[in-house]
Amino acid sequence: METAKSWLQRNLKGDPILWAIVLLFSVISIAVVYSATGTLAYKNELRGRPGSAEMIVLKHSSLIVAGLALMWLAHRVDYRNYSRMALYALLLSVPMLLITYFLAPVNGASRWMTIPVINQTFQPSDLAKLALISHLASMLSRRQQHLQDFWSTLFPVMLWVGIICGLIALTNASTASLLFATCLLLMFIGRVPIKQMLVMVVIGVAVGGTALASGQRWKTVQSRLENFSDPTKKTPFQLEHSYIAIATGGIAGKGPGKSTERNILPHPYSDFIYAIIIEEYGLVGGATVLLLYLAFLYRGLKTVMNSYGAFGGLLSAGLSFSLVMQALVNMGVAVGLGPITGLPLPLLSMGGTSLIFTGISIGIILAVSRGEREVRPMTGEPDDTARIPSQRAAYA
Repeated sequence: METAKSWLQRNLKGDPILWAIVLLFSVISIAVVYSATGTLAYKNELRGRPGSAEMIVLKHSSLIVAGLALMWLAHRVDYRNYSRMALYALLLSVPMLLITYFLAPVNGASRWMTIPVINQTFQPSDLAKLALISHLASMLSRRQQHLQDFWSTLFPVMLWVGIICGLIALTNASTASLLFATCLLLMFIGRVPIKQMLVMVVIGVAVGGTALASGQRWKTVQSRLENFSDPTKKTPFQLEHSYIAIATGGIAGKGPGKSTERNILPHPYSDFIYAIIIEEYGLVGGATVLLLYLAFLYRGLKTVMNSYGAFGGLLSAGLSFSLVMQALVNMGVAVGLGPITGLPLPLLSMGGTSLIFTGISIGIILAVSRGEREVRPMTGEPDDTARIPSQRAAYA
């Protein structure tokens, strides 16, 4: 009779520690979202809308399960196939981003589309982000021997990064900025010359600034930057109560479900869920979550180190950095280390299809960690020479 251990080894391939981290995050997310959505459920009741705390956490749990299922499916796919799929995903995301921009704004921005039939909203930027990182990894891996050539290497990279980040910046400056930073980091890991990266920075700032000024979020971004940089300005309401939640959490916290700031903070279940975690679970809980993200990054970089080729290494590095950088930005905002961004905390915040795309991203990282060899395009033989030079030494 098959044991549980052998069943897990047969069905859950890739890095087992990554699997454990993701499953632990899922449990924490369900517990914290259930606690943080009490006020949302009460407001739904006052407005005569369906949505008790139990219904909300059930929907959230179902999305987590869907994300885990897609993560499992994604990790079973040979990761080299994602190189081919990335371009088609990019071509699909461009018109979707354009269509979204012209839809009616929600909370001051047009970021969501509704999927017909199932009537579920999602952000095309989630698809665009995953597709761009994957395609950038593919482009850089195929051009490792031509990195000095501007037209064959930097121009196509610059074109896609500029288009996608520019379109996202029209409605979501923080996501566009974080994605652009991830792309630069990926270019650095992919050995793109510093001079070409500086050209990329100049063009990116110009394109991003133009998109931001002509888009929907210029005044909001300006206001948030002024509030953060000017100490004479009054602390924004949400940050003030985030500080209160963190300050009253102490070492061990108030206990699960005993947060008081969840009744005051706007979006305590998404943008400021880290403050609720510290309030209920204290410094111990906040530090545990931070260490889990750092452990996730470490295991992602171990996958880079052990990958057989440049594409797998760059793909895992880009997706790992993207997820953890977003987490660090969200936590930094909650404790006052950065301006308010509106970015959710990956794997923990209540969300819609963002949980789905996060699951797919992690599934791709796990697919790389399975260790298939990349092959030479013409011969089909294993291509160990495709590895980024000094890749093992860089991440040892």
